[in-house]
Amino acid sequence: VQLQASGGGLVQAGGSLRLSCASSSPTFSSYAVGWFRQAPGKEREFVAAIAWGGDSTSYAGSVKGRSTISRHNAKGAVYLQMSGLKPEDTAVYYCAVSSSIYSDSPSAYDYWGQGTQVTVSS
Repeated sequence: VQLQASGGGLVQAGGSLRLSCASSSPTFSSYAVGWFRQAPGKEREFVAAIAWGGDSTSYAGSVKGRSTISRHNAKGAVYLQMSGLKPEDTAVYYCAVSSSIYSDSPSAYDYWGQGTQVTVSS
């Protein structure tokens, strides 16, 4: 499964971005999808995840209330809408798919996209 993450960029603190994760795989809709991020010198951390059917979601405490994950299976896409961005949100954001239940652990995910850079200026 190939994944293409996009939508990153440079934004001022308090601003918003919508990240997209796209796949042309016909099996994409059967996977749970997670977003992770990695800042320089730090480990990759969980951001949000959504079940294959879109009926269940999970968020890291650091983004809960400021982010919404959603999916459009017919388009082969998952979105991460982020608002109230903070400088500490600066990182490379990755999307990944899991054939099992959605999880906050990177080890649960089978395929990863290449990442998109999000930079939040103060």
